[in-house]
Amino acid sequence: MYQTIIIGGGPSGLMAAVAASSSSNQVLLLEKKKGLGRKLKISGGGRCNVTNRLPYEEIIKNIPGNGKFLYSPFSVFDNESIIHFFESRGVKLKEEDHGRMFPVSNKSQDVVDTLVDTINNQNVTVKEETTVLNVSQDNEGIFSVETAQQTYKSKSLIIATGGTSVPQTGSTGDGYTFAKSLGHSITELFPTEVPITSPERFIKDKTLKGLSLKDVELSVLKKNGKKRISHQMDMIFTHFGVSGPAALRCSQFVYKEQKNQKKQDIKMALDVFPTMNEDELSQHIRKLLKDEPDKYIKNSLHGLIEERYLLFILEQAEIDNETTSHHLSNQQLNTIVKLLKGFSFNVNGTLPIDKAFVTGGGVSLKEIEPKTMMSKLSKGLFLCGEVLDIHGYTGGYNITSALVTGHVAGLNAGKYDNLL
Repeated sequence: MYQTIIIGGGPSGLMAAVAASSSSNQVLLLEKKKGLGRKLKISGGGRCNVTNRLPYEEIIKNIPGNGKFLYSPFSVFDNESIIHFFESRGVKLKEEDHGRMFPVSNKSQDVVDTLVDTINNQNVTVKEETTVLNVSQDNEGIFSVETAQQTYKSKSLIIATGGTSVPQTGSTGDGYTFAKSLGHSITELFPTEVPITSPERFIKDKTLKGLSLKDVELSVLKKNGKKRISHQMDMIFTHFGVSGPAALRCSQFVYKEQKNQKKQDIKMALDVFPTMNEDELSQHIRKLLKDEPDKYIKNSLHGLIEERYLLFILEQAEIDNETTSHHLSNQQLNTIVKLLKGFSFNVNGTLPIDKAFVTGGGVSLKEIEPKTMMSKLSKGLFLCGEVLDIHGYTGGYNITSALVTGHVAGLNAGKYDNLL
């Protein structure tokens, strides 16, 4: 009989094991793959963006999938607690752009090793390559966790199995099945932080494939043409659509807008000069053309934006490559400006959930007690990390959510007594 069994050896499961074993020496961690912290190891391009140092308000804003739920767990353990946890164990962290925190060594392995060493020092029993088949709870509140090898029993159970994204790390959605079998409901699952697909001819023809644009504004448009969400970051055109940070952040809103508009194809807009208004851009272009009136427009405007995009926009504006500024009408100039400030194109979805960095949807938060991460439906059951209906942008926000909810779940599961 264990005090606590934790299913899943990812970021939230490891942090839950650390917290649970600080008050109990009967903690069992079950991981179906070989090796713990597999998703942590590959996060941040192998450098592990372990948390974010922005103020609470900013962190919550960057977790558009139910971030407000985290206010309560943050009052117990927050981003500064995460920083202290690693630094006090010898992993120095450094701050990069937008508050992102990385190990000074740039090695995600240091983050994983710290968590694993801590649970080993605190006598957590770890069983790798152990697949959980079934979970149940008897009338006395005792949990049974059945694996291919044997069945284990505990007073409290933590489900920390992750979502269904990056399945090669072991996140294949098992936790949703376990949560359901204990009475929980799962909101619809969808991919987030994932490249976007487009049926446009210029995408199919690979006209812009591989073209990167820096610091542009990409928007998902509502039915009325107004912006549902905009992100100003870098992006890249691919052979199937658009990718890069701006596109990844927009992806969940493509899904939501498809639902709202009840149709497959919706519109996105690209502004490659987000820091200038139309008037300022028009004046800027006029000056460039005026300086070299006899050159072809494509040459006069050389350097205004990446050449492939410039030629593409001139083509969209139906302006011949050999037109000089002498022969450019005011209307044509206005068309160029409008296209540079708001080229709109159809998108029809995203790559599938197994290609996403993060799973949207999960165990309904209405059924979770935010101060303790305990189930409201099944006493002694705790849930944490990506199995929950919480999702953020990339930038350390999802790992923060996983570590914070994992710590709070572990802290309370380690002390939980079913006789209460």
